[in-house]
Amino acid sequence: MGLGPESPESVIKLKNWEVNSNNNNSNSNISKSRKVNKKKKKDGAADGEEIGCWVKFRLLESCMPSRSKVDSSMSTGTSTNYDSKSTNEKKRDHPVVPVSSTTTSNAESTSSTPKFSEELKISSQLRKFTFNDLKLATRNFRPESLLGEGGFGCVFKGWVEENGTAPVKPGTGLTVAVKTLNHDGLQGHREWLAEVNFLGNLIHFNLVKLIGYCIEDDQRLLAYEFMPRGSLENHLFRKGSLPLPWSIRMKIALGAAKGLTFLHEEAEKPVIYRDFKTSNILLDADYNAKLSDFGLAKDAPEGDKTHVSTRVMGTYGYAAPEYVMTGHLTSKSDVYSFGVVLLEMLTGRRSMDKNRPNGEHNLVEWARPHLTDKRRFYRLLDPRLEGHFSIKGSQKAAQLAAQCLSRDPKARPRMSEVVETLKPLPNLKDMASSSYYFQTMQGDNTRSNQNSKNSIRTHGGFIQRNGQPMRSLSNPRGPQDSPYHHPHPSPKPKGKKQ
Repeated sequence: MGLGPESPESVIKLKNWEVNSNNNNSNSNISKSRKVNKKKKKDGAADGEEIGCWVKFRLLESCMPSRSKVDSSMSTGTSTNYDSKSTNEKKRDHPVVPVSSTTTSNAESTSSTPKFSEELKISSQLRKFTFNDLKLATRNFRPESLLGEGGFGCVFKGWVEENGTAPVKPGTGLTVAVKTLNHDGLQGHREWLAEVNFLGNLIHFNLVKLIGYCIEDDQRLLAYEFMPRGSLENHLFRKGSLPLPWSIRMKIALGAAKGLTFLHEEAEKPVIYRDFKTSNILLDADYNAKLSDFGLAKDAPEGDKTHVSTRVMGTYGYAAPEYVMTGHLTSKSDVYSFGVVLLEMLTGRRSMDKNRPNGEHNLVEWARPHLTDKRRFYRLLDPRLEGHFSIKGSQKAAQLAAQCLSRDPKARPRMSEVVETLKPLPNLKDMASSSYYFQTMQGDNTRSNQNSKNSIRTHGGFIQRNGQPMRSLSNPRGPQDSPYHHPHPSPKPKGKKQ
């Protein structure tokens, strides 16, 4: 999940729930008498407001640490600039095999602090916060500080001293993202421990920095560096977001690959990440990619061991097929997941999307036949790029994705090899939109569409074939809707090129 700012869609969601509550109450209060009907409609509206407030309170209450539920005076207002995950997004965070959930029992989550302290392998550089420190730093976990929600719990924005643990005035000191453990969530204390033990001892530019932790009674909180541009998932898939330019997509891919390379090949004790996906790739102000959420990470096999046998955990659409089938985990499982994310960046499509036509729900299976075809692979590319991509770079990226997604784990490259392939791609300038090659491709695409129009009819900006809706690659409302024809500039990194 992201540790940065999100869109204000949470306000819309809460308002929609209020509307539904009002509608349900008013419908149940319909009366034959006109006067009574008017009176009951007013009563129904009042009841709806109460129910709407109750729903909002329950949503925010679920994000609150248990102690703060008792002693905080939380506002129930809905004015917020951040977006909680939707129900569908939460489903994508479920384990590959739900039965193998790693959620711990209540007894395990509420045991005494000394027992858990013995399990921590704390680096001396981590700060130990008190619960009250982080409560005050996030302004009492107020709704305006909410950044998002995932399987572990909710994330709040806060401010602490530059070199200490005391809370400070918003906008001063060090900005942090505070993650709280949801005792009813998918992840439990064991994942919290893994997060502290891995990120507390693994230091790399492409890993999110863990600032400190809180372990107090039944409270489990973590404080990270704040990532102002949020997650890659939001930039690729959030409705209304500008499409990421090609060079930035490749920069992000390179940074994420460097993070995995460090875990697999450079860390003192190799680590298998196990949950590589777009929502766990966070971006700083200059679009540098940093891996977050190490709750499912595992130590890599040592000595003569070829794999780690473990419960199948991860996220639908990203887990390597051999791992799902056998539970045998290797670093090549991460390489497969990287291939899925690279494919998402190339296509602008989610790894799993039930809203797509039949045959296109699973991104990998839909794209696999086109990845190695030099004349057809361009049809995979995100249409929102509108030809603003490198021809050579896109070919190399598609070939690399195909290698990472090989059904044979041994045929997949090492992440250091992935890094070497990606290094030149962000700087290539052979844009397809200005080339004869791209114009020829567009012509081929047009002729292909003309040849098949007898079996295809368009309606409302979508294409239907044999009664099945398909997304159209054309822009139904003309070029004015394209971000590349919009007066606002595309996002560009401010820092040095990686």
